[in-house]
Amino acid sequence: MSTGRLDAVVDGARVLVCCGSGGVGKTTAAAVIGIEAARRGRRVVVVTIDPARRLADALGLPDGLSGVPQRVAVESGPDGGELWAMMLDTPAMFERVVRSHATDVEQADRIVENRFYQNIAGALSGTQEYMASEALHELHGDDRFDLVVVDTPPSRNALDFLEAPGVLSRFLDHTAFKLLMMPTRTGMKVLSIATQPILRAIGRVVGSDVLADAVAFFQAFAGMDVGFRERAEQVTALLHDDATKFVLVSSPQRDTVVEAVWFAEQLHEQGFDVAATIVNRLLPRFGDGTVADATRRAATARDRGDRDLAALWTNLAELRTIADAEREQLRPLVERVGERVVVEVPRLPSDVHDVAALELLGAHLFHESTPAG
Repeated sequence: MSTGRLDAVVDGARVLVCCGSGGVGKTTAAAVIGIEAARRGRRVVVVTIDPARRLADALGLPDGLSGVPQRVAVESGPDGGELWAMMLDTPAMFERVVRSHATDVEQADRIVENRFYQNIAGALSGTQEYMASEALHELHGDDRFDLVVVDTPPSRNALDFLEAPGVLSRFLDHTAFKLLMMPTRTGMKVLSIATQPILRAIGRVVGSDVLADAVAFFQAFAGMDVGFRERAEQVTALLHDDATKFVLVSSPQRDTVVEAVWFAEQLHEQGFDVAATIVNRLLPRFGDGTVADATRRAATARDRGDRDLAALWTNLAELRTIADAEREQLRPLVERVGERVVVEVPRLPSDVHDVAALELLGAHLFHESTPAG
């Protein structure tokens, strides 16, 4: 089933987004792609949006990762590539964005010290996804890197990440935002705007102190919305750029295949294409024969009284049955991605949690294009 080459996809990418449902090996695939790209001379940064420590564990970094890129020691090729890694720190990223857009230190301080800002910086739904898009923008513009590999959260949250720039742009155009910005645009005081009928009703629900904090936050935000909007539009353009590639990771389990097909359709509807699909943890298909062939040989061995040989052929028939069933289960996904690259990775002897296991996985992803079945 393996078709095409993953290295061609990586070589042509400036941004590579690894996506898929949880538990299919998405983070591990991102780490392996980063290592291989560094060996091919690229200056790579792998950023994980997933708050779990999976990327640090996969790269064998016992002290974990922080919100700024850190160099990871890898054996680079003759072209001298580099591997860096980081995990999204939403509050720290939010503060960097605020300080980069503020007109002066005083404006930035007013915002980050505001209680409403402190509440939304780490806890409000959607903030993490938007800050992830800001991190992508920041890393893509960083001269230290020529490839950004993004390890996204599981499928449905990954869509939130892709939609975040558009959501922000729509919010900046929304009536509620314009109403909250009214004090700075009309010269009204915070207390005056808080007496407006709509906000007075909101204040009765959330509390007058919370409303006052929110209005004060947006008042301090004055003038920065232009910069936020421009960056959101730039991230949207970057995600749709030809040099941004989407790699879909799945396993042969029915639920993950269904999720992968659904996710590929969602990407297509939003104007994105899957450049490559990695099917992880497939049972290898031993030999070229069929299940019927192994079953017939097992029967022949039993007839001759060779019980050990019969048991071996029976076992092979069972393994081929499972392998065939897994590939049949994958058929809707293979049909959905069409002529795109599909790479099979067999089940490994152990979990991937060190560099040696990453090397083995990398060999399957980049150096073994022979179909497993």
